[in-house]
Amino acid sequence: MPFFDLFQHDADLLEINAGETLFRQGESGAVMYVLVEGEAEIFIDGVLFEKCGPGSVVGEISIIDHEPRRATVVACVQSRFAVVNRKRFHFMLDETPGFAMAIMHVLTQRLARCDQRVIQLTRANTGAP
Repeated sequence: MPFFDLFQHDADLLEINAGETLFRQGESGAVMYVLVEGEAEIFIDGVLFEKCGPGSVVGEISIIDHEPRRATVVACVQSRFAVVNRKRFHFMLDETPGFAMAIMHVLTQRLARCDQRVIQLTRANTGAP
């Protein structure tokens, strides 16, 4: 079962309208979110970092490291999010096969995109091919 299926039928989905902010960079983050329906964008220092669709996870870093949010997430259209607090997150890590791997996949994909941006900026600033 894909981990996204675990959240599609949550009873208490958080619904936000187009243009509304789910959370802001610098805020404390005790929960992560799974985008169940809609679209959202992730901004870091005001720069668009990623567009998200159903099944995307946001806020996972703050729930892991207990540090302030590193990004701002804004809904592009009316969207619904499953809310995962730390207790549920740790339960799922312990009890749900594949959940930890899914979260690690999200983190590694975002890290890979960061690596590519650094390489592109370095090439642009140095004239390297």
